[in-house]
Amino acid sequence: MTIKLSRRSFLGAAATAALVAGASLRSTQLVAKESFIGLDAMAQAELVRKKEVTALELVDAAIARIEAVNPKVNAVVTEFFDKARDVAKGKLPDSPLSGVPYLIKDLDDFAGERRTSGSRLFAKHVSEKTDGVPEKAVEAGAVVLGKTNTPEFGLLATTESLLLGACHNPWNLDHSTGGSSGGAAAAVASGMLPVAHASDGGGSIRIPASNCGVFGLKPSRGRMILGRPPMPGDIGVENCVSRTVRDSAMVFSLSENRAPDALLKSVGFVTGPSKKRLTIAFGTQDYFGNEPHPDVKAAIDATANLCSDLGHLIVEAKNPLHGEEFIDAFLTVWSSGPANLVGLAKSKGLKPDSVLEPWTLGLAEFFAKKPKGAFDKALAYFKEAEAKTDAFMSRYDTWLTPVLAAPAPKLGEQAPTVSFDTLYERTIHYVGYTPIHNVAGTPAMSVPLGMSKSGLPVGSQFAAAKGGEGVLYALAYELEQAQPWAIRHAPVYAS
Repeated sequence: MTIKLSRRSFLGAAATAALVAGASLRSTQLVAKESFIGLDAMAQAELVRKKEVTALELVDAAIARIEAVNPKVNAVVTEFFDKARDVAKGKLPDSPLSGVPYLIKDLDDFAGERRTSGSRLFAKHVSEKTDGVPEKAVEAGAVVLGKTNTPEFGLLATTESLLLGACHNPWNLDHSTGGSSGGAAAAVASGMLPVAHASDGGGSIRIPASNCGVFGLKPSRGRMILGRPPMPGDIGVENCVSRTVRDSAMVFSLSENRAPDALLKSVGFVTGPSKKRLTIAFGTQDYFGNEPHPDVKAAIDATANLCSDLGHLIVEAKNPLHGEEFIDAFLTVWSSGPANLVGLAKSKGLKPDSVLEPWTLGLAEFFAKKPKGAFDKALAYFKEAEAKTDAFMSRYDTWLTPVLAAPAPKLGEQAPTVSFDTLYERTIHYVGYTPIHNVAGTPAMSVPLGMSKSGLPVGSQFAAAKGGEGVLYALAYELEQAQPWAIRHAPVYAS
């Protein structure tokens, strides 16, 4: 059924656009003197290419911002500033990101530095190599300053591990950043730097992007060069979170697999909006049939109205998947990793409860109670869910839903020490919109268009058919122009 939504004027958009236009008239030299905080990554790199500043100046300014703000938010958990300075002093490639300060999520390896995965089990682990997507950023001239906070093995939708400590939301320090790329999103939202590496296995780019008011796009499965063979049930992908759409589009273009045998046709660098008007599936119910928090529903309704005002066709649509069936299969696969981690701890002569968090142990126990063959059955369901989602997406250009069922919760409400049954219920209903796109392999993005009544960001999720990142980036540019968000700063901000 096609619905005709009331048109809204979005009165603040014109004033915001005027501010952006005025800001663009300021000289790059003036912005540079203000620690480059008003520039996105590509603008910073352009200063280096024009030899108006050096990469070392960019790096030193970013380090100063991190040192000023990080004690409040705990986004950066491993620093290698001296190494970064040495890299910035050396010869960098001629690239759109050359000289740009960058951070790597602590779930990924970066050669010679620790990778804890947010767990006491790997507290002293030092990486021998660099993973594929971070390696592409380095090859593009990005200068890595450190590692960002993450929950234990990325298993929760909040970032507050026992090893690394809670990451605080720059919009309200009492609230969660989301997870598992919570440190990355908090670093960008607080102005430490304009873009940071992120990954997504069940919503881990989109969730913190929504909670922290930044932009985040999860690519299609098989899109990026990961530098490792995929494992059965491997539904994780990597990209970044950023203040601007073009920074994300550039990181994406430099990291996607362009080999002749790549699974998907290369998208390249998407430079701006498209004139094509889209047919957008729209619904606010999750796969259990539940409506989100009223502030979230109002924000997503407003996004649908904005898209309608821009000339896109909004079509009411229901989620094609059944929640109970989906979540059982998803958690069966999700919990298989923790079950293996318990075995790994025991093989090292360690007591699992001394090195693994209660949530991780609870997931391992959840998996242990499954009957024989449950994992293979879950993988078979994944294929069914993928086919249903593909059939659904074939009727639309994009699909608009909430990212999350509610604005960011307070820290502690979803902490890994909450009793397993309570945390299970809280989590599965909180993240009832994002995992479908990991299972289906479809690209999806969180666009920072909304705010709750209490002043917390609310992202809008748009998805596309597999390989449709170009459609999403073009739409994101259009939304960014219609309702600019980059000048909206969190209360805790590096300036």
